[in-house]
Amino acid sequence: MKARRKILSSRSMILSSSAKRICMTEKSLTNRRKAMDLQAIRENIEHIRQKMSPFPNARLMAVVKTRTPEEINFAISECGVTLIGENRVQELLSHYDALDRRADIHFIGTLQKNKVKYIIDKVSMIESLDSLPLAAEINRHAEKHGIKMPVLIEINIGREPSKSGIAPEALSHVLPELLPFSNLVPSGLMTIAPLCKSAEEYSLYFSEMNRLRAVFSEYFPHIPHPLLSMGMSGSYLPALENGSDIVRIGEGIFGKREKPVNI
Repeated sequence: MKARRKILSSRSMILSSSAKRICMTEKSLTNRRKAMDLQAIRENIEHIRQKMSPFPNARLMAVVKTRTPEEINFAISECGVTLIGENRVQELLSHYDALDRRADIHFIGTLQKNKVKYIIDKVSMIESLDSLPLAAEINRHAEKHGIKMPVLIEINIGREPSKSGIAPEALSHVLPELLPFSNLVPSGLMTIAPLCKSAEEYSLYFSEMNRLRAVFSEYFPHIPHPLLSMGMSGSYLPALENGSDIVRIGEGIFGKREKPVNI
């Protein structure tokens, strides 16, 4: 009986030891994967910066949709990213306190009027102003907080029914309506181009945005250089060639996104 208990005890110790080794191996592999992912982020940013070098005044925005605070803060603290783009209000709120404050935060996603109050004091610019009612709501909450909120007017440059934004031909009608909003600072234009098959095709849309910048200047001549936020992972080079001041890159920095979480 004693011999049997010894055997069982010995087997238990062996199994326990094996389980610990497996756990340690899995942890080691996880840490190694994390290190590889972070190194890939660094390499991607360096590659993009090299491509952007002929355009020294353009800013690189890291779009952080579905990304962890660890990934975001690595891009900021270790790779020198100074601008991040947030797509979702709930996602921004969930990790805001954990973010490295050395980077500016721009909100770039579709913004509902009832959610303006949650982000008005957390972002340095709203790039997705797509209606006058939204402008009124941003202005109202900015006034409450005693701040002047820079905004970019979102243009639906491809005139796509599935996308938000103001039609290019409506811009000259919308701009004068923004003048009475004393707590808004219209600072330029933003667009998401349709998916194109070539750089030349993207350039058609981006060059039209550059022409619309001149329309913006007619109504806001005190803005010396209205901003253009345009160009993403697959289109930032033709955007830069057509005058983009901000390129918004997510997968090109962080890799393929995880499956979105409904929050």
